[in-house]
Amino acid sequence: MNDTNTKLDFALHLDFSAILTNPILDIAAQLWEPDRYQAFRVCYRSMRLIDDLVDDRKSGGVAISESEVAAISQQMLVWLEIIRAGYTDDPFAGEFIKTLKHFDLPLWPWERLCNAMIYDLEYDGFSTFLTFARYAEGAAISPAAIFMHLCGAHPSGDSYTKPRYDIRLAARPLAIFSYLVHIMRDFEKDQVRDLNYFTDTSLHRYNIDRRKLKEMAVNRQASQNLRQLMAEYKRTAEFYRDKARAQVDAVLPYLEPRYQLSVEMIYSLYLQIYERIDPEHGEFTSPAVNPAPGEVEARIEQTIRQFVPVPVI
Repeated sequence: MNDTNTKLDFALHLDFSAILTNPILDIAAQLWEPDRYQAFRVCYRSMRLIDDLVDDRKSGGVAISESEVAAISQQMLVWLEIIRAGYTDDPFAGEFIKTLKHFDLPLWPWERLCNAMIYDLEYDGFSTFLTFARYAEGAAISPAAIFMHLCGAHPSGDSYTKPRYDIRLAARPLAIFSYLVHIMRDFEKDQVRDLNYFTDTSLHRYNIDRRKLKEMAVNRQASQNLRQLMAEYKRTAEFYRDKARAQVDAVLPYLEPRYQLSVEMIYSLYLQIYERIDPEHGEFTSPAVNPAPGEVEARIEQTIRQFVPVPVI
């Protein structure tokens, strides 16, 4: 066993049992050193607060008034201005500002996330995949870019400097692949909450309207049309999976081994879900497409044991 593998032995002794149902980014960040993991938690919490502000209001299918849209949008924009100003009496916002400065984090991921959430308030769904992809710049690529930033940040005195690569480009294909997997995995859960992420173009192509889509999710009945829709999304996910694998391979040499392993962990755990989705014969219920905790734990251990770090440049 070489010296690099010896340094990664700690990963096999980490206890993942308590966080197997956590978001995959959080599971992967468990491999980091404590200061970076804490930074991730602060950043992820700030993004969840923004995302949940919109999702919780949209859930249930009750129409949102123009005045509500304006009020919630203004709430997000005011928060951004407070962060830009760099001063606040709010304890969590203060911790967040310190984290941004300490790790040399850019603010654009939160700006794009807020833009995506404002779009979510103003419009009901996505007309085309291009519209969805633009929305994903904030909803999916922004949190992934923060992850890629924290992976590649370099120690500099008592703080850190930004990575030696474009974090948006590094994150984009893996983020879109992951988001498409989310949409297929969370089909039942989202439809029950009156949340829809399939494009109108795709629904029309297979003669499915939103009422039929929700009925199939609630009744757990997959029509041939739904199978065709899922097959299209899986083909699109495969396109981005291929690009994600190539981009991961391009970024790994810029990362220290433990951060290489964390990126591989994201890819591996989303691939595990992707492989369970069977448009032709499978079911699209939450139990069918979500790996059981024991399966996730086995995949984590397999990923760690099979990981071979690449030389750092």
